[in-house]
Amino acid sequence: MPDQHFTNAEKLPPYIFAQINALKSEARSKGEDIIDFGMGNPDQPTPSPIVEKLIETVKNSATHRYSQSAGLPKLRKAIKDWYMRKFNVQLDSNSEVVTCMGSKEGIAHLALATLSSEDNVLVQSPTYPIHSYGVVIAGANLQSISLKENLDDFLIDVEENIINSSKKPKMIIINFPSNPTTQTVTLDFLKKIVEIGKKYDIWIIHDLAYADIVFDGYQAPSILQVEGAKDIAVEFFTLSKSYNMPGWRVGFCCGNQDLVQALTKIKSYMDYGTFTPIQVAAIKAINECDEEVNQICKMYESRRDELCNGLNRIGWDVEKPLATMFVWAKIPDKYIDLGSLEFSKLLIKHAQVAVSPGAGFGIDGDNYVRFSLIENEHRTRQAVRGIKNFLSMEI
Repeated sequence: MPDQHFTNAEKLPPYIFAQINALKSEARSKGEDIIDFGMGNPDQPTPSPIVEKLIETVKNSATHRYSQSAGLPKLRKAIKDWYMRKFNVQLDSNSEVVTCMGSKEGIAHLALATLSSEDNVLVQSPTYPIHSYGVVIAGANLQSISLKENLDDFLIDVEENIINSSKKPKMIIINFPSNPTTQTVTLDFLKKIVEIGKKYDIWIIHDLAYADIVFDGYQAPSILQVEGAKDIAVEFFTLSKSYNMPGWRVGFCCGNQDLVQALTKIKSYMDYGTFTPIQVAAIKAINECDEEVNQICKMYESRRDELCNGLNRIGWDVEKPLATMFVWAKIPDKYIDLGSLEFSKLLIKHAQVAVSPGAGFGIDGDNYVRFSLIENEHRTRQAVRGIKNFLSMEI
């Protein structure tokens, strides 16, 4: 028998969301209608101008060949222009921009390109799994820092960890607006974390996946707006949520030239880039579809209001998030000792509602569940009724 000791795979824990998916499948096989707020997988079609550009381009057989792993020059220019238009940030599209097959791939490959077993990395917790496990897969040492309601306290914890570490961390990974917690920050927060990075010579990686999904007048800042941030920081963004393009796999990494070029180099060995017609359609999206993004944002705002108002009305107190396509809900006191996985199982069984257990985003999330805003208002009202009935049960 060949050696079945697969070191990298064995570093990863069992995928907690798989248990929820199995329960959903079992219930549906019995004919139950499960209202699914689990995976953050946009349910609406990609805007038609983007789809039409893909169809037009794919008919040209010259686009069927290998593409460019760093991204087409016109796509990198579109990204550069997007940053100037949205954040008044100037980028060099040749040296400070690289496209990715979604930000998830980019973050994982950046970790592989820059980290080794001797490196320590600070990552906020709870967080999107690739932020933590990209570090683990790369063989580096993960140090989770618990998010705090007062983010100044979080910054204090970050600095104390740096000071007290036997070896200085090489990198800090943050994500705001945050998945799953929906926490938002101001530009002042990003200035402070850049100051910490510069003070101790530590790289900062910022995932800005939800830059456009913002409500109630809030505007998500870019870390690259901070003067001097490009000396130590890069930022990831993806078209998945803003443009309803999750399956297209288009994202980008921008900022510090050394980090961008390290990612570019490793990607040149790993892939030939996203299919050219998809890149061409992405140019159309970034350059010409701001109004479609606004409409998508309004849709999520309406769904947020329906879900949060409904949950609050039945006695499950939740806050309306200022950003993201999620609601981060603390488990009701009656069930909090169960933990998020067992509570999520009960929601499927008794309310026919699926959510993501908070523990899937780190142990700091185990008192919470995450709702993704991927069901329409009618289905959301149906879900609230099911949850109301469940919460009134004696279990």
